[in-house]
Amino acid sequence: MKLLHTGTHFRRLVARPATVAVLTVGLLAAAPQFSSSVSAKASAPSCTTPVTSAPTGRATVSTKSTEFGTVLSVGSGALSGCSLYLITSDELHSLTFGLAAFACSDGPNPIGQPCDTVLWPALLTKGAPIAGPGVKRNLLGTVTRTDVLSGESVQQVTYAGLPLYRFFQDESAEETDGANLFDPVTSPSGTWYLVDPGRGNPAPGRLQMASEKVSGSKVLAATMDNDFSLLPGGSFPVYTLSNKNGQACQTYCALLWPPVLTSGQPEAGNGVAQHALGVVVRPDGTRQVTYKGKPLYLFIEDAYIPGVTGTQSINGAGAVTPWGTFNTIPLS
Repeated sequence: MKLLHTGTHFRRLVARPATVAVLTVGLLAAAPQFSSSVSAKASAPSCTTPVTSAPTGRATVSTKSTEFGTVLSVGSGALSGCSLYLITSDELHSLTFGLAAFACSDGPNPIGQPCDTVLWPALLTKGAPIAGPGVKRNLLGTVTRTDVLSGESVQQVTYAGLPLYRFFQDESAEETDGANLFDPVTSPSGTWYLVDPGRGNPAPGRLQMASEKVSGSKVLAATMDNDFSLLPGGSFPVYTLSNKNGQACQTYCALLWPPVLTSGQPEAGNGVAQHALGVVVRPDGTRQVTYKGKPLYLFIEDAYIPGVTGTQSINGAGAVTPWGTFNTIPLS
């Protein structure tokens, strides 16, 4: 049985060097064409356009319809319609009252491409952001950041308290390449989601569960990274919690063991019985996938990008934590 001293483990995750705080550092290193792509597209306004200067006016946030449901998008200007994302691990910044850095920052990396301006460009504003159609004005806000433009103080738009970003692989307003992207190297790791305008929760769409052979074992797995070019439809093992309260994993626990989320009834893929899948509503209003009545979780150390960092594996089976013991679900 693997023992996980969660307190020490969590502090180690938070303290990781800034050089690993960027999701696509390895992605660009593994696929050099992406680097030239960023440079080539920087000259013409598109959803891939990096942040290079402070904003001159108020940002507008609007909504659009996608296969993941109605989600937030940029509401005006040359980037109008571009998909907006949140990363779940930015919750750490809130939980520590700003003492922890943002998960996506300008920390140095091997190729010199900062997360918050090039890879996941932050949505900046000068003044209070404007609520477009379908957006709740009371959920819009800002956070002051000095790590986006070399120490310059700028305001990033937030929704329900979490900062909003674009994704550099979304070449047009129709694309959602960053949706449900299980990020292996942000600090701490997290999942990038589109944003539901209703409460500001993740908008994962209808999640698919499948039987997957991982580390020599056939286990229940969640299908993530829907449109991500290096791992489209990637499968990640899921875990149940031994605690009688299956939803005991909240706040800090949920940063290490993210709940498996869905917007509607989860879909049974290969080797999984549809009747075994269900949903339970968490305190924040998100819908967590269940298997035979037990809520399901991911483990952040299982996140990987082929050829970039890590491999498909099971790293959390038998982990003993203050919230209970996590185990995978064997399938025949």
